Amino acid sequence: MPMSDFSTPPDQRYFEDYQKGATFEYGPIGAEQSDIIDFARRFDPQAMHINPEAAARGPFQGLIASGWHTIGLMMRLFVDHYLTSVASLASPGVDEVRWIKPVRPGDQLRVRLTITDARPSRSKPDRGLVHTLVEGINQNGEVVASFKAMNLIGRRPAGQ
Repeated sequence: MPMSDFSTPPDQRYFEDYQKGATFEYGPIGAEQSDIIDFARRFDPQAMHINPEAAARGPFQGLIASGWHTIGLMMRLFVDHYLTSVASLASPGVDEVRWIKPVRPGDQLRVRLTITDARPSRSKPDRGLVHTLVEGINQNGEVVASFKAMNLIGRRPAGQ
């Protein structure tokens, strides 16, 4: 299915707007060196993420973002553009987090989101479960990271 955008904005979006097979793309968001180092100092203080000189001698031959930072950048685009601001209830988790290629300072990332399943809840009729393949793509068109998201989304109230 070709990439498109929702016909409803996030503040009017409900479960019924998430259609299996739909694909969306949003971004870019930048991976700046100072942000890479700041994040890693706090959460993943490995030399490849915090020390440009040591990273240059390492297996990646330069500074790279922590995978968790990369996922955070992707999540920012996911929340800003894809999730509904009125009916997002929670997430029971994510599956299959993969870091495929290193993200380097100056990279510009976008996300490609593909709805792989959307089904109403059997036990709670006011919501549904949406499964989404989330792929982070750099400025060269290379997939750098991916995960499979699950989101509980409220159904559209009667009369809306």
